[in-house]
This record gives sequence, structure tokens and C-alpha cells, in this order.
Amino acid sequence: MPGGPQRPGGPADPISRRRFGTLALGALGAAATPWRVRGAPHQPSLVDGDRLNRRMNELVGFSAAAEGTTRLAYSDEDRAARDWLSDIMSGLGLDVHVDRAANLIGRRPGTDPSLSPILVGSHIDSVPAGGSYDGQVGSMGALEALATLADAGRATLHPLELVIWANEEGGKTGSRAIAGEVRPEELDIVTASGFMIGEGTRRLGGDLTDPGAALREPESLTAYLELHIEQGFVLDRGGLDIGVVEGIVGIRRWTATVDGFANHAGTTPMDLRQDAMVTAARIIDAVHMIALELPGRHVATVGRLTAEPGAPNVIPGRVTFSLEIRDLSMDGIDAVFRTIRGRAEEIAAADGTTVSLEQFYESRAAPTDPRLRDRIEAEARDLGLTTLRMPSGAGHDAQSVALLGPVGMIFVPSHDGISHSPLEFTAPDQITAGANVLLRTLLAIDEQGL
Repeated sequence: MPGGPQRPGGPADPISRRRFGTLALGALGAAATPWRVRGAPHQPSLVDGDRLNRRMNELVGFSAAAEGTTRLAYSDEDRAARDWLSDIMSGLGLDVHVDRAANLIGRRPGTDPSLSPILVGSHIDSVPAGGSYDGQVGSMGALEALATLADAGRATLHPLELVIWANEEGGKTGSRAIAGEVRPEELDIVTASGFMIGEGTRRLGGDLTDPGAALREPESLTAYLELHIEQGFVLDRGGLDIGVVEGIVGIRRWTATVDGFANHAGTTPMDLRQDAMVTAARIIDAVHMIALELPGRHVATVGRLTAEPGAPNVIPGRVTFSLEIRDLSMDGIDAVFRTIRGRAEEIAAADGTTVSLEQFYESRAAPTDPRLRDRIEAEARDLGLTTLRMPSGAGHDAQSVALLGPVGMIFVPSHDGISHSPLEFTAPDQITAGANVLLRTLLAIDEQGL
């Protein structure tokens, strides 16, 4: 299927020759074409959009679902896609290896051995019944940027590292591990593929028996750049080309446990019940109302619920559910959580039940580097693209990498703001535009620094 993954409900959009075709004639597609001077009018360096979107489509084939993409972390599909990518990376002359956290890394040497690397990349694992763009645009865009450099025989001062992070959707394990944020108890968490994180890491060639073994030193990289779909409405509704990400929300998750008393559903009077499900339902409604009413840009979500013993004729004695809160500041998350916890305890006391909340996950809020924001914005505008500075409401691997060095993120539009769904879609020319900005920003950092 030419032109990239097919848009759900219709044929794939053709790559826009009107916007990019004339520029591509003078870019880096042929080895015989000299490298253009950066900043020369109407002669920007461009990736091969056809190749990029063709590879996007090939990546879709590594899926357990007929529609969209189901490529769960540590699954057979994940392993096969990584093998395919590893072969391509090796063919570009990259030194390919898998680190202790199961991140797939292809390193391209620089001409100045004293310089630390510039990292580019994203993830290729998906949520169950997810889309074909989340993570994949950034991974394939980074691959295409390095392929463009290889085609042109272009050397860089800095070493470059293409990174495909492990288990982004299940907790950003790969990126958090290199930042020293993975705790030993996380290795026993069962992921959507059915494999525990420790087991799944070994399936991909890593080993987190000692989580600290995956750690990279602070300030061990010059910069990290990640291209990603917005996963929201802003760019698409505004008709904008590029989002310049100002920061990534922090995320905390808790397991809430409500304990009541399991009893016969037919013989226990309504006024004598200690129904854990009723308490849980009231708390869940309170989560929604508190998040709506408190001032700020936070969000709070309950996405998973389990009742025990789980029989239709037994009053639930225990209910567990997840609670997730996101905000651009960790203090903001704390404020929302304190309010929710206080209200939950009041509800449980009134119902004759108890409630506990145990945190099991944290991803800290991370501002992007102001210098990289300026670089991304300048390169996009030099390409004639419209830009908007904006926050990211979704979590990304860049959050963890920010503990090690400067990070920058580039957003491209998501059609109708849909993500984590087979209906997820970004047009091929938008993907190409994002990869162009990624390549230009990478080169600007390499040549001029931050």
C-alpha cells in the first residue's frame, strides 16, 4: 500500500507533491547530490517521504490485529518488528545492540570523539487494539533521518543514537531504566502481553535483574529529540503543521482497594450491606467531579476495576480499581490526590467499608529544554511550516531522558484528536514534515550546539 498506513475508512492520502515535491528535487535523495548549505533559501534538507511512509506501512504488518495495530510490549510481534528494524539499522552502517533494559540502539559514530551523542527515537509497542502512528511515527522518522544522512554520506560531529524504547505503553520501562527509575518490584508486574516486565525484558535481549545496570550517567548525552503524534485535537483543529512541546505532564497511578463484606445477594437487606462495589462507584464518581471542579489543567481517570468474588449473586466484598492523575506539575497531582483521598475515606466511612490507596507508578513532569524549543520552531518555520508551542497531555519516554540531558519534542497532527484506537491517523505528508523538522533540528544541534 503506497503512501503509508491506510487511513481508517478510506484510502491513504498521497504524499503532497504540492508542498514537498519541488523541494525534494534539490535535497538528499541521491548520493551524487551535494549536501545543501543549511539555511540556504528554498533549499532545505529533506528526507525521503516515500520511503518513510512505505516503512511505516511495513511496520504495521507486525501486528496481532487486523485493524490498527496490536504490538504489545514483549510479544512475538514486538520481537519480530525489532528484528526487522535491527536489520535495517545494520544496513545503514549503525552499530546495533540491545541494552540491559531491552532498548534497541543503533549508534552512528561522529567525527569528534570528545562529544556526547545526540539521541533520536521513540517506541514501537502499542496498546491493545491501538493505532499505527503512536510511537511509530517517531521511530520511523528517526530511522529515516539517519537513512537520509547515510544516503548523502553526511558525517556529523556528534555520535548519533537511534533508540527504540522498550515497553513504553506499559510504563516506559526502557527509558525509565536508563534514568535509574525502575524499581525491583516492577519486574513482577504483568504487562498486556502476559509477560512480566523482567521476563519480557529478557525475551527482547535485556536483563533487569539488577535495574541499576541499565543506568546511564547524567549529562551523558548532548540532546534527545522525539517526534510524535499529538494524540489530541489542537493541531488538527487549528490546521497547524508542527507542535513545539513545552513540557510533558507528570503521571502518578494508584491501586485503590475497597473492603466491605461479601454476603448473599438475596438474603442480605439493603440497609445492612457493606457493599464494596457501591463504595467504589461513589468514589469513582467523586474522582470525576473533583477533577472537574478543582482549578487547573489536571485530569484524573479510573480505567480498571475488579470485583471479588465476582459472582452475580454475591455482594462484592472487595473491589480494586486504578486511579491515575496527570498534571504539568507534581505538586498539582499531589493536590488533586489529597482531595480525592479525603473524599474517598469519607465515603467509605459512611458506607461501613474501608479504602486504601497504594501508589504503584510515577512518571515525573518534564519541561523540554527552552533552547531546543527555539531550534525546533526555527527549523519548522524555515521549512514554511506553521507552529504552535503547547504542552503534552500524554506521557513520553522524553520525560525520563530529561533526567540525563536536554530533551525536545516535535508534534505532528492527529486526525480528529484520536489516539490509542484503530482510527488513529496522521497523513503521510504530515509525517514527512515532522521528519524533516527532526532532521533539520538534529543538524542544527550538531553544527551549532544548543
